[in-house]
Amino acid sequence: MKKSIIIILSVFLILACSKKEEAKTEETFAISGNQITLTDLQKKTAGIETTTLNNQNIGNKILLTGQINVPPTGMAGVSATTGGIVKVARFMPGNYVSRGQTLAVVENPEMAQLQQDYLQAKANLGYAQKDYERQKYLNKYQASSDKATQRAASEAQNQNAAVNGIASKLKSYGINPSSVSNGNIRKSVAVVAPISGYVSRVNVTLGQFVSPAEVLYEIVNNGETHLALKVFEKDLNKISLGQKVYGFTNQNPEKKYAATVALIGKDFTPDRSVLVHCHLIDKDASLIPGTFMNAEVEVGATEGFIIPDDAIVTWENKQYIFEEIKPKTYKMFPITIGNSENGYTQLVNFDIRNANKTFVTKGAYHLLMALKNVEE
Repeated sequence: MKKSIIIILSVFLILACSKKEEAKTEETFAISGNQITLTDLQKKTAGIETTTLNNQNIGNKILLTGQINVPPTGMAGVSATTGGIVKVARFMPGNYVSRGQTLAVVENPEMAQLQQDYLQAKANLGYAQKDYERQKYLNKYQASSDKATQRAASEAQNQNAAVNGIASKLKSYGINPSSVSNGNIRKSVAVVAPISGYVSRVNVTLGQFVSPAEVLYEIVNNGETHLALKVFEKDLNKISLGQKVYGFTNQNPEKKYAATVALIGKDFTPDRSVLVHCHLIDKDASLIPGTFMNAEVEVGATEGFIIPDDAIVTWENKQYIFEEIKPKTYKMFPITIGNSENGYTQLVNFDIRNANKTFVTKGAYHLLMALKNVEE
């Protein structure tokens, strides 16, 4: 029985040692200078993938900062056309309003007096016109002097001007003169929205006395928002009208908002930058005015050989990729990098004679760690 136990323990020890030796063998890399050879298992573990390189256009990107802005036509500060007491106040910040919709009602007793003045002026105009017609008729038959006729004509003109002046003032208050002529006299005026959009600020309360100089509501039309970017002097010559721009927020940098350059400022700010306005192609209600934005602008697209960014490794401040010189054997290949875009980097001064060579696209960092004994 003891012999059997000893034999079984011996077998386990031999198997354990064999597995350790096998693991040790698999962890050993064949290294020669900047060249490394892997076993099948090591290649699979490192996830090595290879390919030949393609030649295509790739652009350089500059990163800009700015914010969502609204042009003057997309913003409105709404005031009462007359002073008075606020009798009705509607809406809160965030509410959507349509153009012409009543926001508030302001009561002013002087409005009633103005409408009475309009009715009186119309009556005077009717009398003056009839008097002028009578004087003109009498003058035709020499029963009235030219002076009297001219005086009647002048009075009719003055009364007509008075009627038109008061009518124009009534219209500015939002009161229809025709309605007044029908006897509809009112002492309140409506404060209406001049544009459609979202209420961004409310500065009015019920019972408040307001003057025409006070801004009661502020409205923003988010449909007219644009991307305003700050471009410094060194990059200004790289920006042109119609150029594609991709904006993104700090909170969600993966989501890109396409835009095109619509207007380039003509003067420098104190920090030597110029404001560039971009038309947003992708509208989004969440991009409210004042939202901080970053933006990528593609400039200087050139043609050349490209390789995935993950294929490039850095050693002692120099960039390399790995060339597969024979199956499972890889050698460090020095490169000079150029423009980067969409996960690919351009290789500068890449000899076209190397186009048929095979290079590592995945697992390059594992090769560098094994070759240089670098700890991750």
